[in-house]
Amino acid sequence: MLPNPPMLPGTLALVDSDAAFCERVARCLRERGACVTTFEDSESLLTAQAPYDFGFYVVDLELPGIDGVDLIRVLRRRTEVGILVISARQQLEAFDAAMQVGADMYLAKPVREEQALLAIAAVQRRAATTLQPAPAWKLDRAASALVTPDGIRVELSPSDVAVMECFVQAGGRTVGREELRQRLGMSPTSDSDNLLHATIYRLRRRIERATPELVPLQSRSRQGYVFRARIRGD
Repeated sequence: MLPNPPMLPGTLALVDSDAAFCERVARCLRERGACVTTFEDSESLLTAQAPYDFGFYVVDLELPGIDGVDLIRVLRRRTEVGILVISARQQLEAFDAAMQVGADMYLAKPVREEQALLAIAAVQRRAATTLQPAPAWKLDRAASALVTPDGIRVELSPSDVAVMECFVQAGGRTVGREELRQRLGMSPTSDSDNLLHATIYRLRRRIERATPELVPLQSRSRQGYVFRARIRGD
């Protein structure tokens, strides 16, 4: 038995179609205090509640439907947490593809549970030692623009500015749906949630089209939305 590794994520998503492998690795991690959720394919993860809120992801490349490389690409648009690939693909091209879209480490199957555990701990440890304060996003109210950490200016509509004002004032906390509806002047009708969702979606897409930066705007199921990055207003 291995001693408890010093760095394990609190929550982890394990995405692999091999049920027996998932069970072995999940049991090993749970015995050491991690909360593990297993998914048999990409779709089951992406349609789950809060799919981008896990503290770590272990991903196989040979997944039905959306393959592992495309799944990592999607995850990297939403989160910066550790991603470990464990796959039977041993070709250099598979390794290169996974690393280029944002994987942190690659293990080729067969893999023992202890190997997976140590690899997860190593990625966590490396992330902790290299973490630097991220540059802040900036809301330029006068110009109706959002300035990304890499200096790109994203033009905002009046509704976008109102939403971003809420996130500036929230300072990292979740902004409730009702607070956002009030700021946007939406009446509490049955359609207001759909209108709010559409407004947030358009804002996210506007930012994504303008910059390769990770967009830290995330949904909180049945609660509201949160901007998970430092942001200040001018």
